Amino acid sequence: MFESAELGHEVDKATWKKEQPVLREDLLAAQFELLEKNAFPVVILVAGVDGSGRGETVNLLNAWMDPRTIETHGLELPSGEEQRFPPMWRYWRVLPPRGKIGILFGSWYTAPILGRVEGKLKSGALESSIGEINRFERMLADEGVLLLKFWFHLSKKFQKKRLKKLEKDPATQWRVTDLDWERFERYDDFVETCEHVLQRTSHGHAPWIVVEANDSRYRNLTVGKALLGAVRRRLDSEPGADAPSVLPAEPVGGRNVIASLDLTQRLEEDEYEKRLETLQGRLNKLSRHKRFNQTGVVAVFE
Repeated sequence: MFESAELGHEVDKATWKKEQPVLREDLLAAQFELLEKNAFPVVILVAGVDGSGRGETVNLLNAWMDPRTIETHGLELPSGEEQRFPPMWRYWRVLPPRGKIGILFGSWYTAPILGRVEGKLKSGALESSIGEINRFERMLADEGVLLLKFWFHLSKKFQKKRLKKLEKDPATQWRVTDLDWERFERYDDFVETCEHVLQRTSHGHAPWIVVEANDSRYRNLTVGKALLGAVRRRLDSEPGADAPSVLPAEPVGGRNVIASLDLTQRLEEDEYEKRLETLQGRLNKLSRHKRFNQTGVVAVFE
């Protein structure tokens, strides 16, 4: 799921200077129309790996648009008092009204993901949390909420580079803590858990928009254009019509996984026959496993 966010997307300064003012103007226009029509609430979840620029993008969205109709909440793990209430109670309290935008920096995904990565949550409990999240987001969509979920991704190599860069600069070293480095050591477990959760919670009414965060200009344009497109489509839809699905963001610059594939790769015939025989044997053995009759398999080729 994260392959599309490890392609090396970049936006040059000239493109940024050309597109940023137009995007900002269009976002403001959509924001004012949203407020004037008292149309629907917009909820933006900002999540991702440490050091991926989540805070920078949140600050930029507040700078691009009118912050008077944006409510930004930084939510850490639930406090002792909050744990006395149902898990979603703390989030209900900060949801924006119709016509306004709410940005959640930290959300109902934080505790389940970190709990599983740190070994405090069993797989069954994680699945239970995923089910609760899906029901909650379905309810929000049914109530007319436009829910946008952004996941900022960095490869392990780039996350290490990013953390070191922040730590080296006296102006930003405060942003890197021992906890960040502890979580970096669990990067593989973290990404595996996140990929599972994102796949299970990405739906037409609330898909995950995975953003490659290596380049700040690319990251910011991608988020801004995805936000503008989703709000604009909902505002322009016919009154009484079903709310249009939130579409995943189109990569800025047009690069994608398919276009990046090397279609010239070859395999020698001897090596092919050797691998084929091994894989056929493994497949045959798996198909005769006692649990296979409990599983349905559909293979789709395009």
